[in-house]
Amino acid sequence: MKKALVIGIDQYPTHPLKGAVNDAQSISKLLKVNGNDSTNFEVRTICDVQTKTELMTEIADFFNLNADMGVLYFAGHGYVNELGGFIVTPDHSRYDEGVAMDNILNLANNSQIRNKVIILDCCKSGSFAVPAQNATVTSISTGISILTSSREDEPSKEINGHGVFTNLLIEGLKGGAADIRGHISPGGLYAYIDQGLGAHEQRPVFKTNVTEFVELRSIVPQVSFSTLRKLTEYFREPSDNFQLDPSYEETNSKEVPHDVIEPLAKEENVSAFKDLQKLEGVGLVIPVDEEHMYFAAMKSKTCKLTALGHHYWRLVRDGRI
Repeated sequence: MKKALVIGIDQYPTHPLKGAVNDAQSISKLLKVNGNDSTNFEVRTICDVQTKTELMTEIADFFNLNADMGVLYFAGHGYVNELGGFIVTPDHSRYDEGVAMDNILNLANNSQIRNKVIILDCCKSGSFAVPAQNATVTSISTGISILTSSREDEPSKEINGHGVFTNLLIEGLKGGAADIRGHISPGGLYAYIDQGLGAHEQRPVFKTNVTEFVELRSIVPQVSFSTLRKLTEYFREPSDNFQLDPSYEETNSKEVPHDVIEPLAKEENVSAFKDLQKLEGVGLVIPVDEEHMYFAAMKSKTCKLTALGHHYWRLVRDGRI
């Protein structure tokens, strides 16, 4: 079972936000289903919380669930003082700003949920799981990944009705952060968001303590699993080169007006070449001594696996794809 608690707060009495609720609703929609419309997370979305007690109760109840995976997402204001970091609630007051980030971490550390992902889009969110002044280490239990929108001393910005961070998070969940198999992990999301923020002043923070792959969402892969599994068929060893010739190029036939080169296109070779071209498109195969696969075939050159291709070749060999 996969559970998610998604929180967005716009209506603060001072300094209201414009994008937190939009962000929460968008994230909820994406987490509920995968790219192939299969069920993903069971999501509880909260956008009208008013008090610290309400929010603390929701978070505590969430971490008391028993599930294979749980995601806590928060968009709103964040605050840091000498006592630590807080996610701010509308009833905030001095030295009672909202729910302490340390309390959330303690709940996550003690939760029976097997894998927990905590995503915070708020100012100073990088202070989550930062050691207090008198401590040298803050414990992050096994099975926890933390992704925050900014460092502990940075603001998190909104643009056009969405947080800058969550806008990239949304695009990553739609597929921008997917690996070749279509899997989207917290680490993949971090890499995608970090690159996407570019010159922005805020920098995302990623902290994790996991012993297994954690998938937040999946999409339909660019290359089918059946095609990926042919890697070990086309390349008996990862260091092998695959010999091409003009019979692999579909247009090399007398039905297509151009200079025909023997041997003419063969159906089985054309099928294999289409697979190899798809594998080239996702960075697993490259032509040798030619810029394009077409010329490698027409000039009877070879193609070979890239370093990433070696990795996926091993996954196929080991039965993991």
